[in-house]
Amino acid sequence: MKASDLSRLAAPFPPADIEWKPGATTRDKSKGLAMAYLTSRAVQQRFDDVCGPADWRNEFTAGPDGGVLCGISVRVEREDGTAEWVTKWDGADNSQVEAVKGGLSGATKRAAVQWGVGRYLYDLPATWVRLDDRGRFAEAPRVPREYLPSSGAGAPSGRSAPPSAEAPRERSPQRSAPAQRPAPTGGEPARPSRPTPRSGQRRIVRPAPSSGDGDSRAPDPGF
Repeated sequence: MKASDLSRLAAPFPPADIEWKPGATTRDKSKGLAMAYLTSRAVQQRFDDVCGPADWRNEFTAGPDGGVLCGISVRVEREDGTAEWVTKWDGADNSQVEAVKGGLSGATKRAAVQWGVGRYLYDLPATWVRLDDRGRFAEAPRVPREYLPSSGAGAPSGRSAPPSAEAPRERSPQRSAPAQRPAPTGGEPARPSRPTPRSGQRRIVRPAPSSGDGDSRAPDPGF
């Protein structure tokens, strides 16, 4: 990566990438001091986004008194076209829970701070948040607006927002087809359907032709 792009490593993180844990507590254990930190995965994603997966690496070595040291190296391109690997180190003690894993994670995050990743979290104002009966935050702490990433600035976050669901379109009601006249039964010949008269039309009734059997009844009216 270019030396002029190194400042992107120090860009603020979205609130979704920040974790919180209680620090000091009040005497009655009702409130705790909110301490912000980044996960090791968020740190790795920041280096991938800014440097590229092939232009950074980390390494570990044993630290003093049983701790662990982490060195994060970045391939930096100079203005004259040359490139070199620059390494920054920091360390951490093994944690009480999952000692080795916690030590490696802590050393990685501390070494990342040497590159500016998440360094601004140390400047957040002290915030006391209410605790529940188990000593956890009863509500999520909030990052002040001045420490939030500006629109279009900084490196992209490793988490992506879920796509918005498009509301289903309403279907227009369909008109039902007019009911058809059932076919006649009993051997009676089918009569052709007649159109329904429009408003204003005259109804014409034609006399029935003589059938020769003495029946002079008129058939159904026609239109």
